[in-house]
Amino acid sequence: MNIQLNDTTVTPPPAPKRMEDMQLPIVMMRDILIKTMFRKNVTLVSEVAEAICLPVAVTQELIDLARGQKFLEATGTLNANNANEMGYQLTDEGRARAQDALAQSEYYGAMPVPLDIYAEQVKRQSIRNIQVTRTQLTDAMGHLVLPDNLLDHLGPAVSAGRSILMYGPPGNGKSSISNGIRDSLGDKIFVPRAVEYAGQVITVYDPIVHSKAESEGEGEDRFALRLRREFDTRYVRCERPTVVTGGELTLDMLDLVYNPVARTYQAPLQLKAAGGVFIVDDLGRQQEPPQALINRWIVPLEEGRDILALQSGEKFETPFDTLVIFSTNFHPNEIFDQAALRRIFFKIKVDGPSQEDFLKIFGLVARAKGLQLDEQALVHLMKVRYPEINNVYANYQPGFLIDQMISICDFEAMPRQMSPDLIDRAWANMFVKDEEITK
Repeated sequence: MNIQLNDTTVTPPPAPKRMEDMQLPIVMMRDILIKTMFRKNVTLVSEVAEAICLPVAVTQELIDLARGQKFLEATGTLNANNANEMGYQLTDEGRARAQDALAQSEYYGAMPVPLDIYAEQVKRQSIRNIQVTRTQLTDAMGHLVLPDNLLDHLGPAVSAGRSILMYGPPGNGKSSISNGIRDSLGDKIFVPRAVEYAGQVITVYDPIVHSKAESEGEGEDRFALRLRREFDTRYVRCERPTVVTGGELTLDMLDLVYNPVARTYQAPLQLKAAGGVFIVDDLGRQQEPPQALINRWIVPLEEGRDILALQSGEKFETPFDTLVIFSTNFHPNEIFDQAALRRIFFKIKVDGPSQEDFLKIFGLVARAKGLQLDEQALVHLMKVRYPEINNVYANYQPGFLIDQMISICDFEAMPRQMSPDLIDRAWANMFVKDEEITK
């Protein structure tokens, strides 16, 4: 296997040189061409090439094909640019065909990438090809106070690119750790705008999920500048994607989404997350039980392939190349059977901080929020308040208490400060008294 450090760049998808390199149905390519010209009103070859994300030479081949079928006609160079580039427009037959094609599918613009061709690119940029070092992981989580033994477990899990289950009491940074793992993956990958299977278009690139790399000329490295002419522009060069879901996750979000108006499909979340991280936060809070989610992913987690279905019922394989991170406040034995747990490669417990780490976090948060530490207040907190809850600390508590004290000071029109009295008032809002409410 070709192992890559995460500061290197993955091999880009090669640009097609001829129409036959596309490996798409001829009629589909021709129809997308004329639908795009119809919808975007582009006429010059260079404009059309940019609109359908193909090299000019391949675009010219498609134009010649459509022109030979009487769907396009040349307009000459009268309205062309300085390079005397030839212009083209739809004929009456071309406009009629564009409208018929739009009635069958509203998709136009970037030519899709055949699914099997995209699968090859997934292998070239696999999440499992990344080797994350302790230094890289520590730098990505520099804002967190974590015990060293936690990184001992996290590091191999991230480098393996396999599924991770983080469990433990709430409020101890499982979500922040998940985000830190995402930030440690520093390289860029190529995300297809759309893929094609059996003549159906599945859109993949999603600006909400995918963070596009800087445009050329805006500070990217020399490699990126060289890519400007070399990689297949049907792909978008992006940071490794991260999909974060919580209690809203349902099983149908893991299936293709069909748009009956546009007659196209949208990729499910795990396909959008290919080459990146899929975080399932608050596992156990979803409508479906955790066991059902794992059952859905048994094959993907073990074999690196997923099974999706078209509206027709036809099933097909897609790559499953995602670091899945499950985060839960439940003990794994409460929500999974042993067969399900076996399929999650790493199980990592995230406990609350020690007293020493708690005080370190408290000091860091106070300094960040501009609140000066007060020795008397801290002694009161540690000697009076925490014994009430058996000295059980959580990572969220320093931020909660400090924000409460700041809010109280602002309300009372007094300088922001820390005192035993303010600690008591803040503490009262951190827990709800266990009592019976009269109805």
